[in-house]
Amino acid sequence: KQTFLEVAIHLILYVREVYPSGIFQKRKKYNVPVQMSCHPELNQYIQDTLHCVKPLIEKNDAEKVVVVIMDKEHHPVERFVFEISQPPLLSISSDTLLSHVEQLLRAFILKISVCDAVLSNNPPGCSFTVLVHTREAATRNMEKVQVIKDFPWIVADEQEVHMQEPRLIPLKTMTSDIVKYIHDCIDKES
Repeated sequence: KQTFLEVAIHLILYVREVYPSGIFQKRKKYNVPVQMSCHPELNQYIQDTLHCVKPLIEKNDAEKVVVVIMDKEHHPVERFVFEISQPPLLSISSDTLLSHVEQLLRAFILKISVCDAVLSNNPPGCSFTVLVHTREAATRNMEKVQVIKDFPWIVADEQEVHMQEPRLIPLKTMTSDIVKYIHDCIDKES
């Protein structure tokens, strides 16, 4: 089962041309067509990363999950920021409630799909990383929380975080009683 963040990361990598379009296949998620990688190593990296992030999200220890696209020199050229807040405890058995959340997620996916219309092209040879901004209490326990062997938490380099002359381009804000993601895309000024 793929989570919203997993689908979003695949789509960002496709739309922003971090990898060749030939490694992606069209699939349907949240009742909209999306491009998902069919490259086993890339898929495993994304799954492992999100598997390690999941306990932090569940404990409300993750403030943001950030997909950073970097140029050849590993300087960020854009960031897709997913701010995460813990929803109140609710019963989600209602079909209406689940349908509402699916509509909100679908709107997010559609916004990511067309974000290249408002962003400038990235330089060739880009790569990506996923950063997790944690609450201070979680940071102290990070060394103890190693969900996957040989997939340790490390502090991000300043060069992976700091952008020169950034500008903020809000793509979509979604607030729901169940889930809240605020997605902002930051693009480096040309």
